[in-house]
Order: sequence, then C-alpha cells, then structure tokens
Amino acid sequence: MSGHSKWHNIQGRKNAQDAKRGKIFQKISRELFMAAKQGGPDPSGNPGLRLMMDKARAANMPKDVVNRAIKKAENGDKTSYDEVTYEGYGPNGIGILVEAMTDNKNRTSSDVKVAITRHGGTMAGAGAVSFMFDRKGKIVIDREDLDTTEDDMLEAALDAGAEDLQVTDEEFTILTDPKEFTAVRDALKDQGFTFSSADLAMIPQNKIEVPEDKEESFQNLLDALDANDDVTDVYTSAEWADEKDDAK
Repeated sequence: MSGHSKWHNIQGRKNAQDAKRGKIFQKISRELFMAAKQGGPDPSGNPGLRLMMDKARAANMPKDVVNRAIKKAENGDKTSYDEVTYEGYGPNGIGILVEAMTDNKNRTSSDVKVAITRHGGTMAGAGAVSFMFDRKGKIVIDREDLDTTEDDMLEAALDAGAEDLQVTDEEFTILTDPKEFTAVRDALKDQGFTFSSADLAMIPQNKIEVPEDKEESFQNLLDALDANDDVTDVYTSAEWADEKDDAK
C-alpha cells in the first residue's frame, strides 16, 4: 500500500504540473496585460513588460498570444487585475503561499480558503508564513537528452553568477539572487541551455516532511489550488517522502 501511495502522490503532482502548464498561457497573458497597462506597450521602456515577455518566451508562448495581450492593454481595455497573496498551513505546520491575479478579490479569497480548509489546512494572517521563504530567481533545465554532468552544470551555473544548484534525476534547478536573475538566465542561454521555466519564485528556507497519512489530503489541497484560474503560483515548504528518498 505504501508503494501505491507513493506512486499516487508522484502521479498527482505530475498531473498538477501538467494542469498548470495547460493554464500557463492564460496566466502569463494576464501578467503581460497588466505590465503593458501599467508601464506602456513598449518593452524597451517598460522593464516589467520585458520580464513578462521573457517569461512568455521561456514558456514557449506563441507570439500572437503575447501580442494579443499587449494589444488589449494598448487599446484601453478597462479590465483590472490585482495581485494578491494568501498564506496558510498544511499538515505538520507546512507553510503554504498562494499568489493570485484576480479581477474579484472576494471571489478568489473565498475559493482559496475553501481549497485549503476543506482538505485539512488552515488559513494564516499576512506575514505568518512568508517569512519562511526567500524570493529567488529560479531556472529549471530538463535533464532528458541533456549531455551535461552535475559537475559541468554546477560550473556553468556558478560561472553565470548563480547561488545554488539543486539536482534530481529529472532536472537541474538553478537559484539566483533576484537582482542577478536576468544576467544569470541570459548567460546560461548564451551557453546553449534551454529552460523548462525561468522566473522569480519563493523558495522555502527549510522543508517539513509531509506525514504519510496526510499525503493524499495534502495533494488534494494543492490540486484544488492549482485548479483555480486566478491562482498563478503555489509554494510550500513540503518535503515528500520520495524527494527525501532521492536525496539519500
């Protein structure tokens, strides 16, 4: 049963990631729209828009979708999205940070609260959880078909100015100071690396193991948050059993 549970949760997280990829264009479109609305449609004079366009490019977002979002702002669309963050706890005191972009904060707040509390979590006040995380640049490189050793990747990352390299069988994750993110990303790109994702993220200072008897309910909590169209990112301090096994 334990093996089945482990497979179930690995598969659940993979399904959640696939579902998130399915919504990523919609979410980046909102970010592009708001960046263009706030700072103008010309990326050369709008660093925020330029960053979002780089994010869209890293996600392989079609140019016509990017241009449509910017054009929507340029044409004076009155829609407005607010960036909001919600904080909560999962089992064993695992920290949960939920970032959303919404045109209706009351709706999103209610939906996030239901997703967390219905699956055994609790909501927390502003700042109660966020201090457990650091904002970092995060660059993910898929290792499949990549002829680069861990030592070579570490050397390349450090030469580019990165702070840390995290390794799994599936991917390399490179962490940077937020201020150095663009420079590190561009340096690695110039070296010929292709990214699965490249963006700013909240990284937990310490991880907390998910209790075995809470794995399924916690995965359901995360699935419910990922299913919300207003939610852009979900960060946790969770350490899953299979991740702990892989680190041994």
